[in-house]
Amino acid sequence: MKYIVDHIPLNTPNKRRSGIGMNPTTITIHNTGNPRSTARNERGWLTNPTNQRQASFHIVVDAQEAIECIPLHEVAWHAGDGRGDGNMKSISIEICESGDYTKNIEHAVQLVAKMLKERGWGIERLRRHWDWSKKVCPRLMYGEGTWNAWESFKVQVRNRLNEQIGQAAQEQAVSSWAVEAWQWAIREKLTDGNTPRDPLSREQLMTILYRYHKKYGSN
Repeated sequence: MKYIVDHIPLNTPNKRRSGIGMNPTTITIHNTGNPRSTARNERGWLTNPTNQRQASFHIVVDAQEAIECIPLHEVAWHAGDGRGDGNMKSISIEICESGDYTKNIEHAVQLVAKMLKERGWGIERLRRHWDWSKKVCPRLMYGEGTWNAWESFKVQVRNRLNEQIGQAAQEQAVSSWAVEAWQWAIREKLTDGNTPRDPLSREQLMTILYRYHKKYGSN
């Protein structure tokens, strides 16, 4: 899935780009409410001169791409709760209803899990539009036959998040041939034992050599 940053201008009409700084604490999920609109269409609607609404959103995702329309550290008007925590402290993600909706959901799961991992968050940080202002949104996660769709979405995100965390842990695990040396270096306080597979900067190398010299070198 392509991730495209295409922010609407600060002077977009009806103050859809608020310019207000935000320290987000949650991620809010929406459906676009339009069964024929793509992510690119939704991005275009934000700057369409016939659009008289103030409503806006941070990211929209479909089967092809995710588009970031408003910076994630800036307030968007999506939750219907005025200056409440939905608008003022939550990143909004619109899931398109058009085309291959199963693929849209798959991409949304992938995106949300990545965002949670980057922030050190769990699925308890996920919200629906409904949770802020009782609007039936994301609408395709409600109604007959979709009663468990929201819970299913959260389970998919949790599973994907756990996969990503496990993969990251595996990537940072000490290689079998280096275990003995790595453990020795930790015992001797030459390293703190973190990120064993990360590249070594020159200042880190000099620090390790200096520690070794202080411990074992001659004056």
